[in-house]
Amino acid sequence: MQAKAHWERVYTTRAATELSWFQPHAERSLALIRGAGVPSTARIIDVGGGASTLVDDLLAAGYGDVSVLDISAHALAVARARLKARAHEVRWIEADVLQATLPRHAYDLWHDRAVFHFLTQAADRHAYVQQVLHAVRPGGLVIVATFAPDGPERCSGLPVMRYDPERLHAEFGAPFSLLRHEREAHYTPAGKVQQFIYCLCRKSTDSSP
Repeated sequence: MQAKAHWERVYTTRAATELSWFQPHAERSLALIRGAGVPSTARIIDVGGGASTLVDDLLAAGYGDVSVLDISAHALAVARARLKARAHEVRWIEADVLQATLPRHAYDLWHDRAVFHFLTQAADRHAYVQQVLHAVRPGGLVIVATFAPDGPERCSGLPVMRYDPERLHAEFGAPFSLLRHEREAHYTPAGKVQQFIYCLCRKSTDSSP
């Protein structure tokens, strides 16, 4: 549970709006979701969503089946408090994505901004991809955003992996087709620039498990 202790400490010692990955609005993620033609009835899971504002943007855009998974109970509590009465419309999952028990083929869209790049061990990356294969329906969509090759080498005191689109897609392999990728210059609350890449993939209709 070392990872959980780390992230609980991060979210209890600083305001969510002060953390380097904070976005007032998840504009790039929402644009990719809309651009992919994801209907408002889609079952969406935001992995590592924590205190992210993507859930606010999804609800405001009319998406009605949203789950948010995060290892930090405090991060989820921040999001619930911010949403106030609308918090009950969301499924909140406190879990490590590598160990979470997720329903099989339950999600039409898997979204992850800035979790995958913390997986510096090959075994953890493999376990993550297996979770995606298990939880996303055949033909479903996957959006993963990580630091770009010229992005930071560390974040929140931890080492990270950096990817170009081809290398990130290769981590997921043949069961996923790369539909598009985009680059983003993210401005942190402290005014620094962090380079991200976003990859949008589709899971094969005959992939397993």
